[in-house]
Amino acid sequence: MSEIPDSMQAVVCHGPEDYRLTEVPVPVPGPGEALVRVEAVGICASDLKCYHGATKFWGDAQRAAYVETPVTPGHEFVGRVVALDETAAERWGVSVGDRVTSEQIVPCWECRYCLRGQYHMCAPHAIYGFKRRTPGAMASYMIFPAGALVHKISADLPPAQAAFVEPLSCALHAVERADPTFDDVVVVAGCGPIGLGMIAGARARFPRKVVALDMAPDKLALALRCGADEAINIAETDVVAAIMDLTGGYGADVYLEGTGHPSAVGQGLNVLRKQGTFVEYSVFGSDVSVDWTIISDDKELDVLGAHLGPHTWPAAVRMLESGVLPLDDICTHQLPLADFQRGLDLVGSGKESVKVSLIPE
Repeated sequence: MSEIPDSMQAVVCHGPEDYRLTEVPVPVPGPGEALVRVEAVGICASDLKCYHGATKFWGDAQRAAYVETPVTPGHEFVGRVVALDETAAERWGVSVGDRVTSEQIVPCWECRYCLRGQYHMCAPHAIYGFKRRTPGAMASYMIFPAGALVHKISADLPPAQAAFVEPLSCALHAVERADPTFDDVVVVAGCGPIGLGMIAGARARFPRKVVALDMAPDKLALALRCGADEAINIAETDVVAAIMDLTGGYGADVYLEGTGHPSAVGQGLNVLRKQGTFVEYSVFGSDVSVDWTIISDDKELDVLGAHLGPHTWPAAVRMLESGVLPLDDICTHQLPLADFQRGLDLVGSGKESVKVSLIPE
């Protein structure tokens, strides 16, 4: 291992659209912690939402701010262990030099949810890149706190592809929430990173049919390579009519929403059969209104949310290492840390990229 420097480059969020590349001290791990040299960090929709200054709301009452500033963003990453003590090595089963990733949430392990195994719902939780006590991976080095969930990942994968484990784990959790059966028709809305992971995860359940929806022909082609049986361009086709035709007039059994666009919610309610299952996994930029009569009186639907990727990371690692996903075409852009603004702009556009990652030097 090379000598650890005293300072490093890091992107620091100071407020809405005020991100700066800064020289900061390399953090020093405390008891039970690990220092990790970052190899790649992905940019996702929640990073973009944070960049534009989003605040969480509950009805008319403002909740906690989406991010605590100043903080280094970045919650989907991979890196190499460069320093840790015996306690951390024994807890995580890792050594200096190992390639590792960490789940994006750092639970307290003491609240009601953590004690029930629902650690992704941890009440006083921290998430890398959003809380000051857990700086993220848009930096040369980062700390894995003592309470982190850490996983090894193959050194044979290119860094940006290994970092795709985070969005993939989230997608697999959404599939688990839906729990599709062998006879189900599963519709996935959106063929971005999460949607493509949903398609691969749904295909692994061997349902009757997996149908991908998007407006971009290149992403629909990629969806077919990830396991979709049908790929429908919603800009050219009446989606509801097409799904009804595929299902003998009944509608889809499962609808996985991964676009973050309000129109995709109503679309899902309309393409589902009676007693179908709707799973929402998106970052929305605005409120969504739907006719709840469809959910209740018309169809008696199961409407579920999905958050993070609890207990799915080992499966996501195995899926990446298996080679089943066309990762060269999913991980489209790798940029130096200094080009973080271009990376955010690419994600914001959504037209030129699928997965954008930053590669610290």
